[in-house]
Formats: sequence, structure tokens, C-alpha cells
Amino acid sequence: MTDYRETLHDNYGQFFEVEKMLHEVRTEHQHLVIFQNPRMGRVMALDGAIQTTEADEFIYHEMLTHVPILAHGTARNILIIGGGDGGMLREVCRHSSVDRITMVEIDQAVVDMCKEYLPNHSSGAYDDPRVNLVIDDGMRFIANCTDKFDVIISDCPDPTGPGEVLFSEDFYHACHRCLTDDGILVAQNGTPFLQIDEVKTTAKNIQGLFADWHFYHAAVPTYIGGSMTFAWAAKNRQLRQLPLDILRQRFAGSGIVTRYYNAEIHQAAFALPQYVLQAIGKPSND
Repeated sequence: MTDYRETLHDNYGQFFEVEKMLHEVRTEHQHLVIFQNPRMGRVMALDGAIQTTEADEFIYHEMLTHVPILAHGTARNILIIGGGDGGMLREVCRHSSVDRITMVEIDQAVVDMCKEYLPNHSSGAYDDPRVNLVIDDGMRFIANCTDKFDVIISDCPDPTGPGEVLFSEDFYHACHRCLTDDGILVAQNGTPFLQIDEVKTTAKNIQGLFADWHFYHAAVPTYIGGSMTFAWAAKNRQLRQLPLDILRQRFAGSGIVTRYYNAEIHQAAFALPQYVLQAIGKPSND
């Protein structure tokens, strides 16, 4: 038995027992490992940072898909940037009301390896006729895109290496241009207790672009440091303030059975700890 030690943070970290190493490769873009852990099942890491585990991936993927799609209410055209493990695609595909799904992943090897070693993440979603998989740099794709999307989901890694540009002002500006009038952008934004500078940077980059911007959060055990934060940026201020009965109605109408998401979690997730609100310069009643 060996251990996999995450190297995301200096002087603080976590380890996973490697019951069995399933795959290790240095792709064109990054170092990828997939291994078996007794508690978390199959685990994928990129460049020393844990990306996803079979045990708790449902929390992360449900919250980054169902929150914006059900808040929007009539989302038909969805863009996913990143998400090569297929979990985000699986959850978006569960919405029968969605007509088109474009997924842009920089690394074909991640898609291929996850299809083989993490098949439960995508659960056949890549075969859905609504899906168009594009292998390209996310920033390059969105900068040149002329399409309009109802929801853009940025399932990006931490802002280092190829993922760094997906936290830039240029990226958010391009996303704003590619959203419909009621469009919503959501993006992974790290665990704020350890990565508050990322949250501050995102807040600075989106607040001048969108009519409504905020963050919401969920506790995902895999991501060390507490709750995982997601950026929210919308062109319509009303979509974050929907009454609970409307959220319940939309969720029930979707027919989707979840393991984490529900209407109450949706609404409560936007209530942020005071230290996060202070960092982004917002009052608690915003």
C-alpha cells in the first residue's frame, strides 16, 4: 500500500491510501493519475490536486448543474467548459428540457481515461445525441464563439497551469458576451477558507460585468478546507431570488432524483459566512 499526497497547499494537505493504481500518464497538458481508495472509491488527480472521487462527486456535479438550470427555468442551450470526467455532462443530460449541450475539454486523454476508469461519472452521457464534445482550450473557444447559451458551467481546475486563464477577466467578459439575456454563468471557485484570494479575484472580475453576482457553496469532503465555493453571475437579478415554492415546483417538474440537491439546499446555499462576505465586500442581506 502507498499513499497519494495532495500538493495543492503548502504546509497543509491530505493523503489518500492507494489501494490500487489504475492509471498514470503525463498527457500533453498535465499529469493524471487514477487510483482506488478504500473509502472514496476511484479517485482522479491532476498535477497533484484531487479532482474527483466516486464517493462524493454527486455533490459537486449536482450543485453546479441543477442550481443554474433550475434557477433559469427555460434553459435550452448549455455550455460546459472543462469537466472531462463526465460527471457534469451526466447531470446536465438528466434535464430533458435541454436541447443542446456543448462541452469543451482541453485534454482528450482526460475524457478517454475517465470513460475507461471512471465510467460511472459519465454513465453513457457522451452518447447522448444532444452532446457536442469539442477538444479545445476553453478560453480560445469562448473568445471565438458566436453562439449564445442560457447557462455556462465552468468546471475548471485550480487557477494554475492550463486552468489559470479560466479565472481571468477576459474569460468572464467572453462568457458574458456568449450568454442570452437571462443567461447564467457558474464556476468552481475553490474552498474559501484556504483560497480566499481566488474568491476575491473572481469577485473583482465579475462584479462590473453582470447585473447580479454572488457565490454559493456546498460541502464536498474531497476538497480539503471546508465548503467548496461556486461563483454565480447572471444577467437577470431575479433568478437568484426565486421563491422556494417555484424552485420546488421546477425541481419536481424535472423528474430528476438527486442525492444532494433540493430546493431548500438551492436557496440556502447562497447564504455565505461572514468572512466570505467581508472578503468580497457584500452585506449579508444582498
